[in-house]
Amino acid sequence: MNPIKFFAVVLLFFTSTVQAAGLLKPKTANYQDLQIQSHRVNVTIADGFATTEIDQQFYNPNQQSLEAIYSFPVPSQAAVGEFTYWIDGQAVTGEVLEKQQARDLYENQRQAGQAAALVEQDSHKTFDMAVYPVKPLDSVRIRLVYVQPTATDTGIGRYLYPLEAGGVDKARDAFWTRNEQVQGDFQFYLRLRTAYPLDGVRLPNHPNAQVKQLNEKEYEVSLMQSSTSVGSAQRHLQKDDLGPTLDQSISNQESESAMPSQALQQTSAVFNLNQDIVVYWRHKEGLPGALDMITYRNPETEAEGNAAEGNVKGTFMLTLTPAMDLQTIQQGRDWIFVLDISGSMTGKYQTLVEGVRRGLGQLPAEDRYRVIVFNNSASDMTQGYRPATPGDIETTLQQLEQIQANGGTNLYAGLKKAMAKLDSDRTSGLILVTDGVANVGVTEKKRFLDLMEQTDVRLFSFIMGNESNRPLLQGMSDISAGFYQEISNADDILGQILLATGKLQHQALRDIKIEINGVKVTDLTPKTVTSLYRGEQLHVLGHFWESGQASIAVEGKINGHTKRYQTRVQFPENSTRYPELERLWAFASIQNLMQQQQYFGESADTRQAIVDLALANDLVTDYTSMVVVQEAVFQAQKIARDNQQRTQREQAARQQRLAEPVTSTRVDSEQPMFDPALDRPSVGSGGIGGSMGVEWIGLGLLAVWLRRRGW
Repeated sequence: MNPIKFFAVVLLFFTSTVQAAGLLKPKTANYQDLQIQSHRVNVTIADGFATTEIDQQFYNPNQQSLEAIYSFPVPSQAAVGEFTYWIDGQAVTGEVLEKQQARDLYENQRQAGQAAALVEQDSHKTFDMAVYPVKPLDSVRIRLVYVQPTATDTGIGRYLYPLEAGGVDKARDAFWTRNEQVQGDFQFYLRLRTAYPLDGVRLPNHPNAQVKQLNEKEYEVSLMQSSTSVGSAQRHLQKDDLGPTLDQSISNQESESAMPSQALQQTSAVFNLNQDIVVYWRHKEGLPGALDMITYRNPETEAEGNAAEGNVKGTFMLTLTPAMDLQTIQQGRDWIFVLDISGSMTGKYQTLVEGVRRGLGQLPAEDRYRVIVFNNSASDMTQGYRPATPGDIETTLQQLEQIQANGGTNLYAGLKKAMAKLDSDRTSGLILVTDGVANVGVTEKKRFLDLMEQTDVRLFSFIMGNESNRPLLQGMSDISAGFYQEISNADDILGQILLATGKLQHQALRDIKIEINGVKVTDLTPKTVTSLYRGEQLHVLGHFWESGQASIAVEGKINGHTKRYQTRVQFPENSTRYPELERLWAFASIQNLMQQQQYFGESADTRQAIVDLALANDLVTDYTSMVVVQEAVFQAQKIARDNQQRTQREQAARQQRLAEPVTSTRVDSEQPMFDPALDRPSVGSGGIGGSMGVEWIGLGLLAVWLRRRGW
C-alpha cells in the first residue's frame, strides 16, 4: 500500500460556517454595530520564534459612548507581552495583574467614565480585549503583541495567524453575534529571516498574496485590501485617520518593522476576519543536522544584589535539528477508525464517510480494520476486525451511510472502546475524526490521561479548530510519547499528510535525556522529552548562571540501541540580543504547570506558581490579565511600569536585529553534534515524496495515529 495515497484519500472537507475573530455584541443590543476600521498585522519570524503585532482601530457609528469587546482565537503557545491603548492620542502600555484585580480596576475606571482597556484569556480558546470608551462617531486604537516559538518539520516551517473561532462554544454563540468585517483597510505583512537557505514560501489558501524573495535566507509576504469608505457618515478614510501606517511607525518605535512600500489597492469590498492565514516555508535540501542557540543575559536588568559575578541569570533556547539514521519500518497493520457522529458533525458527516470509503479502498488484503462510532455513547460497528476485502468494506460503508449525525460527544467512550482490543502482534493505526469538545460522559482530563497510561500505545494527534480542546489532546499525545499537530481549514492538507507519513514510516529516538555540564544550568523546559520523530525539531529553554564552555549531550534509544549525540558550546557573559527569551521560557514553564494541573487537578501551590511566573514576566494567562489605564491611575494604584520597560527593551532589540543582516545561530559548527555525512530530513527526500507545490486538496483533516508497541 502507498501510505501517502492512503492518507490523501482520508480527507474531511468541512463546509459548515464557523465563527470568526471580531467585535462581539449581544443579540439583544439595539445599537449599530461597532466597526473595525483597520486591522493590520505585522509578523517577524526569525531565530526560532515569531513576533506578531496586531494594530486595530474601532469606530463607533452611534450617538452614545460604548464599550468594544474584540475576541480572537488564542494562537498555539502564544505569550502575550504587550497591549497598548491610545488614550488622548498617547500610546499607553498595559501592565499584568492577577485576573480579578485587573478586571476590578478596569470596571472601576469604566464606571467612572475613564478610559481603560483589558486583555483576558478565556482558557485555551480566545483572547478577549475590552476597550472603553469608544466615543460617539469616533475611533479608538489598540495594539497587541505576542511571541511564540516556531519549528520546522522535515524541513518545512509553518506559521498560523488564527482568525476562525471554531464555533464549538454553543452557549457563547447563542448569546453573542460577531462583526467580523474590516470596513477600512486590512494589511498582513510577514518578514521571514532564517539562518539556513530557503527555496520556497507558500500560502495555500491565499493565492493572491504577494511573496518576494529578498535573498536566500529572507522572504517578504504581504496581503492588503482597502475600502474607500467607512462609518455611518460614509466619510472617506485618509491614512492619517487610521494613525501611522506600519512603515511610518518604524520611525517613532510604534512598530518593530516596516510594511512594504506599496500602494494599497482601493476596492469597495470589505475584508472578513473568518479565514486563518497559514504561511509555509521550506529549507533547501542537503542541510546538515545542527544545534542552534540564542541567549539573553543582561546584568543591568537584574535586581540589586543579584548581579555579583557568577550570580547573573541568563536565559537560553537550544534548537535541535537532528540528522539521525532512522530506518524505515515495513510491517503489516491494523486500522481502527474512531468516528465522531455527534450533532457537531452535521453537514460534514457524508464527506467523512466518503473519506473513509476511499481510505478503506486503498488497504491491501493483508490489512485489517475496525470502525468505532461515538456520540452520546460508543459502538463497535464492525464487531471486531474485518479483512480489507471489497465485500466487507462495502458492507461497512453501507452501515455508515445510514447513520444520522446527532447527540453529544462522548470522546472518552470512543477511545476506550478503540483501545480495548489492540493486537500486540500487529502494528495498529488509530484514526480519530472529531471537530468537537468532549461534553458527554467522562470529561475530566485526568481520566483521559489515565486511559493513555493503561496501554503502551503512541497517540499521534491531528486536530482541527482553533477552539478544539488542544490541552486535552496534546496531553494525551505527550503521555503516550506520541505526536500532536493542529490543522487549520487554511492548511495545505496534503503537505501535512506527507509530514505525518514520514514519521509513521520511520523509527524514532526514544527515552531521551539531555545533559548540560560545565556551566550551571537550571529550569530546563520541557523537563522530559519522551520521543523525537523523523524530521521533528526540538526547542529546549532554560536558565544559565555563569559564562563559559559547556558540553551538551542528547541521548536516547533507536530500536532499543542507545545513541548519544554531543558537542560543546559557549555561554556568553553578556547577551542582550533576545530579551523575548524571558517571556518564552516563562510561558513554556507555565504550560508545563498547566499540564500538571490537568493530570493532578488544580492546587493552590501550582496556581500560585503560575501567577508568580506570569507577574514576574508580564504574561497573560488563565489567572492573569493585562490592563491599561491612564498614567495617573497607574501611579495612584502603585502599579510599577515593569511591562512598559520590558516592552521597550524588546522593541529596541527587534529593531536592531531587523536592521542587521541575518546571522547564524548555529553553535556546533566546529564539533558537529550529528554525523556530517547525514543530512537533516526534508520533504522530497527519504522516501516520503512531495513538494511545496503540492495541490491544495481540501478544507480539513483530523487524524490520530497509534503506532505499534516498542517502536
